[in-house]
Amino acid sequence: MSYAESQIALPRILIVGGGAGGLELATRLGRRLGKKKRARITLVDANMTHIWKPLLHEVAAGSLNSTDDELNYVAQAKWNHFHFQLGAMTHLDRERRIIRLHAIADEKGQELIPEREIGYDYLVLAVGSTTNDFNTPGAAEHCLFLDTRAQAERFHRLLLNQYMKAQASGEQDSAQPLSTQLTGTQAVTGSEKINVAIIGAGATGVELAAELHHAARLLQAYGLDRIRPEDLNINLIEASGRVLPALPERISDPVTATLERLGVKLHTGSPVKEVTADSLLLDNGERIPASLKVWAAGIRAPRFLTELGLETNRINQLAVYNTLQTTLDTRIFAFGDCAACPSGEDGKFVPPRAQAAHQQATLLAKNLTRLIEGDDLLTYKYRDYGSLISLASFSAVGNLMGNLTGSVMLEGKLARLFYISLYRMHQMALYGVPRTLLLMLSDRIGRSTEPRLKLH
Repeated sequence: MSYAESQIALPRILIVGGGAGGLELATRLGRRLGKKKRARITLVDANMTHIWKPLLHEVAAGSLNSTDDELNYVAQAKWNHFHFQLGAMTHLDRERRIIRLHAIADEKGQELIPEREIGYDYLVLAVGSTTNDFNTPGAAEHCLFLDTRAQAERFHRLLLNQYMKAQASGEQDSAQPLSTQLTGTQAVTGSEKINVAIIGAGATGVELAAELHHAARLLQAYGLDRIRPEDLNINLIEASGRVLPALPERISDPVTATLERLGVKLHTGSPVKEVTADSLLLDNGERIPASLKVWAAGIRAPRFLTELGLETNRINQLAVYNTLQTTLDTRIFAFGDCAACPSGEDGKFVPPRAQAAHQQATLLAKNLTRLIEGDDLLTYKYRDYGSLISLASFSAVGNLMGNLTGSVMLEGKLARLFYISLYRMHQMALYGVPRTLLLMLSDRIGRSTEPRLKLH
């Protein structure tokens, strides 16, 4: 049998979605099955590079240069014995066991790669989620979202543009004619203001608010002082009665105190009724002026999942068993934010959190291997290892949960250390320990040679 024939004969595992979970799964299966030629592993994603989604609020604020932390799918595939296909899934044919990928065009709209079909024996959907604006009038037209790197970078550009405009205006005002200087009538100009509104006081909204305040201080330190830190008005809006409503109050309370100390204006207990070009209208009648608006409340899975002939819920998530197999087709798996997986408690589902996707990727790597070997599948049970919230350089708060320690409250530098370790664990799953250690060394060297904030 030729090499090409042997490749066709191998079980085909097709993973759609290169987020944290999908990429970890492809990497694990590539090392476990692809390297030994026991299966052909293919990862599909609409982008060429990956960045860990929990970092996007740092990209938006400029605290993180996304090009420094991105991972290239083609290189990762070569290093870990799987294949990569660029494209967005548009259709599923369950009888023929194929998916269809959308055609890809260049910047001028000319077709580069035509529409394609890819076959599978086992299909894994790991397409994540997008922000849910709950069909609020004006939200889609006037709000920014932080679902992708491009969206986070757009917010950062708009923020910098306002700073640059204010700085240029101030310098123009201070350039007085010689006659004015001689008569001592030089004009005095005041500081300008930026009004930012963040809808949703979950982890993303809270962390973005703190990062923006931190960025304001750094921008002033770099000479963009026309807008002072206290003139960056940050409004955080939450429909429920407190910030971080999904987490315990013992985490929410110190976070609230820190945000108030930083000058973040909290608006809780009233949802957004309408969004306009320059303001938000809350359900209680309050109007909040805002030139920059970020919607960070709620999630829903991509709409195309409802068109695949599989069972979905009201927020487009695919219904799965505890084995992560979809309820209507056991050859198709789903996990992460796009899957509604029972948590073991009556009527409850696994929360859409990074730790859940990581746990499910680990289990699914075992289950797909067991399928190929003819063994029974393992079932997934969610384990909550706690929550950590980073408030930029100002503080970090959270709790760790485990069988040995119970629930341990953390705050300050120790909590910040554990928060950073979450990303390092993600890197270790993708790169291995030696390369992750080298990346940590590279990051430390880079901090001493580059600006502490992205200024372009």
